[in-house]
Amino acid sequence: MSRVIVIGGGPAGIMAACTAAKNGNSVTLFESNQKIGRKLMITGKGRCNVTNACYNISELISSVPKNGRFLYSAFSNFGPSDVMDLFTELGVPLKVERGNRVFPVSDRAVDIVDALFFYLKQCKVFVRNEKIIKVEKDDEFSVFVKNGKVFKADSVVIATGGISYPTTGSTGDGYEFARSFGHTITSISPSLVPIESESPYCKAMQGLSLKNVAIKIKKDEITVYDDFGEMLFTHFGVSGPMILSASSHIRKIEPNEYFLHIDLKPALTVEQLDARILRDFENNSNKDFHNVLSGLVPSKMIPVILDITEISPYKKVNQITKSERMNLISVLKDLTIPLLKFRPINEAIITSGGVDVKEINPKTMESKIVPNLYFAGEIIDVDAYTGGFNLQIAFSTGYLAGNNIY
Repeated sequence: MSRVIVIGGGPAGIMAACTAAKNGNSVTLFESNQKIGRKLMITGKGRCNVTNACYNISELISSVPKNGRFLYSAFSNFGPSDVMDLFTELGVPLKVERGNRVFPVSDRAVDIVDALFFYLKQCKVFVRNEKIIKVEKDDEFSVFVKNGKVFKADSVVIATGGISYPTTGSTGDGYEFARSFGHTITSISPSLVPIESESPYCKAMQGLSLKNVAIKIKKDEITVYDDFGEMLFTHFGVSGPMILSASSHIRKIEPNEYFLHIDLKPALTVEQLDARILRDFENNSNKDFHNVLSGLVPSKMIPVILDITEISPYKKVNQITKSERMNLISVLKDLTIPLLKFRPINEAIITSGGVDVKEINPKTMESKIVPNLYFAGEIIDVDAYTGGFNLQIAFSTGYLAGNNIY
């Protein structure tokens, strides 16, 4: 029986701790917060998108744009169906929504956190709410706690997360622990993060949420990402599910290098939209243009459409020319917003970058530099799109690490 210390009480750390304990090891999990799973509580807008019901490993890997192949063994050993089975066994009914996103039926992240806390107790994992300041190794590991205590271990799992949402405990300590053992930390940047824009239109439409729209992110007229779904205008730029996913496709952003193209009417071709607008104009022939626009776009968007098209808001629709109508259609099918930069990393859902995967055994999550040192979750240089994939990475790598400790 090995003495195991797991650093980090998020999903990766909990899974590593419980799996190692079920294999007969004596496991202590250290979490600097007073409660485990702080970051889980805010995922999925407080609903916790616990995984993605994607059962094809190739599809799973394609949802991880950074070092996806590294996760082949992790996904093979503990995939989405295993995560779903675990929570069902722990008494949390699940449901599958659009895009195969998996949520608790209750829509309450706290139910997932409570289940994981119960799992720790069930597996007889010792939980200590203390902050670790240093980890060393001679014949065995020495784990130094802020209050001056030193704990000994045969194996250590570092599952401290990245540096996004630092108030939840992701403060980057794990990077320093890894560096102290000779590990390389790749360039750290935000991923799944809102994007700023200098366009005054974003601020004019702040708070406006768009549903069932299509977007394209283009650089030099080349599409680097396209999607269909929801997005949000904010005082600083754009956010929402599609924008967060898009951000993970942009590794570096310079002002006015990337442009967001929004199709407000993706279900209609240009010809169909023109026919729809002509019908609206015929049915409201004596109305002012701005009054008829309310049937086409949300009210907060009307001043923006008027400004871009330069059509007088008080022009009667029966006087609008074909050229003006085509201009309106062009805007509705391709509202373009220049992108400036990512929001700060502390607003990112996850951190891109981390411990170099070349220095970790993908079949065990064990360090190639230091025997019996393991990594799990966001601290590793892998990150995925939104939709439950990042939590699946945490559970899969945590399981693999815990299952290879003897």
